[in-house]
Amino acid sequence: MSSGFAGFSDAELTAIALSLKVAAAATACSLPFGVAVGWLLARKRFPGKLLVDTLMYLPLVLPPVVTGYALLLGFGTQGPIGRFLSEHFGIVFAFRWTGAALASAIMGFPLMARAIRLSIEAVDPRLEQAASTLGANPWRVFFGVTLPLAWPGLLAGAVLCFAKALGEFGATITFVSNIAGETQTLSSAIWGLMQTPGAESGVLRLALVAVALSFAAVFASEWLVQRQRAGTQR
Repeated sequence: MSSGFAGFSDAELTAIALSLKVAAAATACSLPFGVAVGWLLARKRFPGKLLVDTLMYLPLVLPPVVTGYALLLGFGTQGPIGRFLSEHFGIVFAFRWTGAALASAIMGFPLMARAIRLSIEAVDPRLEQAASTLGANPWRVFFGVTLPLAWPGLLAGAVLCFAKALGEFGATITFVSNIAGETQTLSSAIWGLMQTPGAESGVLRLALVAVALSFAAVFASEWLVQRQRAGTQR
């Protein structure tokens, strides 16, 4: 096993880089949907709202393996969605890093959407009503008033989703397996090393990286939330 940077092997560095890539892709793809769902639940009343709310949180309470299995059934090469995407657009999720990003996005989405929802709920509706009274259309109100005032919550939600994606394991390994260089993220690399005799030092190195990244993400999220609370209390 060749030596990489700062004592990390090349395989370990690849797993860390892939985890960051997967987490970034998962967060970027989830953010528009998180904003839409967060705004919908914060500002609208509609039949079935409780059902939407329940479905949004379902990935948090389901065993991750069940979520991964559901993704395999739906987005696998023989699944209805996966086969359609593969045949018509050449998009394949199963056993690819894109599938790891999809699984991580689904697992992190509830945390993101909740943070965004709470942030939008904290925005005074009278400010939006005032903008509407002055002639602003709904889109201009949303992008000119709601989003600027709720941005700390958006960032906090994105950071939480990123942190969750970094640590995702069960759904990811069920859907895309543990393929070195393709789907082996930080968590699955740690799991793989734990099955290897004499690899305790590698496990410790990657575990410390995971702790550091997770701590930084959660710290940033909490700092953003406190900043938003301080702003609303002024």
